[in-house]
Amino acid sequence: AGLTITLFQPFRDFEGLPEPQRSRAFDRAERKFDVMQELGTDLMLVCSSVSPVSLGGIDRAAMDFHELGERAAKRGLRVGYEALAWGRHVNDHRDAWEIVRRTAHPNIGLVLDSFHTLARRIELGSIRSIPADKIFIVQLADAPLIEMDLLYWSRHFRNMPGEGDLPVRQFMQAVAATGYDGYLSLEIFNDQFRGGSAKAISVDGRRSLVWLMDQVRREEPALDVAIPPMPDRIWVGGVEFIEFAADRQDAGQLGSLLRMLGFVEAGRHVSKDVTLYRQSEINIVINTERQGFAHSSFVVHGTSAYAMGLK
Repeated sequence: AGLTITLFQPFRDFEGLPEPQRSRAFDRAERKFDVMQELGTDLMLVCSSVSPVSLGGIDRAAMDFHELGERAAKRGLRVGYEALAWGRHVNDHRDAWEIVRRTAHPNIGLVLDSFHTLARRIELGSIRSIPADKIFIVQLADAPLIEMDLLYWSRHFRNMPGEGDLPVRQFMQAVAATGYDGYLSLEIFNDQFRGGSAKAISVDGRRSLVWLMDQVRREEPALDVAIPPMPDRIWVGGVEFIEFAADRQDAGQLGSLLRMLGFVEAGRHVSKDVTLYRQSEINIVINTERQGFAHSSFVVHGTSAYAMGLK
């Protein structure tokens, strides 16, 4: 139905293992390759190992990935390597790239994740020198700046680009400077999304990507950013009105409360059950429509302020 599986993930604790764990890791990889071929996808993400038995060393990891690349190539598959911010030996995209570079295999590439790079405040200029064809996919997430365990922060507090405090725009500028034009994957983990509306989250995700790439293009006009032209920014000068969703009974009680506070009924919509109350420059709208978003909000939350108008 027009959907494509762009990435199969994650494959954990692969590189730098002693025997017999090393042989078992390759057996696990083969079974993952079986699943990928059943699903019709060609790219697998390997995240840097956190295994307590894994051994360090760039060359050791590169040898493991070269063998994995050979196995993947026989099936027409590719493997991307990602540096987890809490990886045991590799927790920096610069080390992950050096492993990929030394692997020197066309079926092994790099996965860049904004959270893992920005959470460790890694210098972003290093991304600009990575060949675009060795970046297999880019994962994006923002987050509020909170001092806590990296793993817990990652699993529970990620949000859309532009909704947190991390310099995601600067990260994406560095990626765009390589000439990368592949998929941008939103990897957002937080407790609210797990129970949220899939449609609303997908719309918000697309909006965040368009916004992000517009910011990148405005900051570095020379970069080739393939998004439609966006209108000039507008600046919010304040709140024009607050709108409440209610049924007719609650609307009457809310209206009485507003009148006690000095508001007056200033108008009613010509065709909808919407009433405007005003006090000086403060505008309160009460919406009792039985259809539409206001009614849906009332059904879920009861009488509440559900919207605002900005000026």
